[in-house]
Amino acid sequence: MPQHKTSSAQTCPVARSLDLIGDRWMLLVVRDAFDGVQRFGDFQRSLGVARNILSDRLRRLVEADILQVQPASDGSAYQEYVLTDIGKSLFPIVVALRQWGERHLFTHGEHHSLLIDKRTRKPVPFMIPRSKKGSALSAEQTEVQKVSRP
Repeated sequence: MPQHKTSSAQTCPVARSLDLIGDRWMLLVVRDAFDGVQRFGDFQRSLGVARNILSDRLRRLVEADILQVQPASDGSAYQEYVLTDIGKSLFPIVVALRQWGERHLFTHGEHHSLLIDKRTRKPVPFMIPRSKKGSALSAEQTEVQKVSRP
């Protein structure tokens, strides 16, 4: 069986990212944090995940500086998990996964949650990679420049 490479050995940004946040629970914790969930018990209720798994994922997200722990905003003895700037920069990833799921995992007319623009109250437009000039880029119009090994 092949040995899994550690993150530091990976030259692919996708592989390194998946090593850190590719686990189902990691991404769902981040999704819930974007939805305003901040307390352990609220994450657990929302996700229905075992306490030990949630504790591990929250610890790893804090260690990766995606979440930070702070005293509860209501002055209680609880602590809250809030997104850092690094965590907030995961928003396009969560949106891309959401939009892919909306397009490919629901039948026509099937109900699902919607991501809406608070200003316009309309669904967020579909994200697509764009060139510097603003035109849409397809996968066929891009390539990965691999790292050459000495």
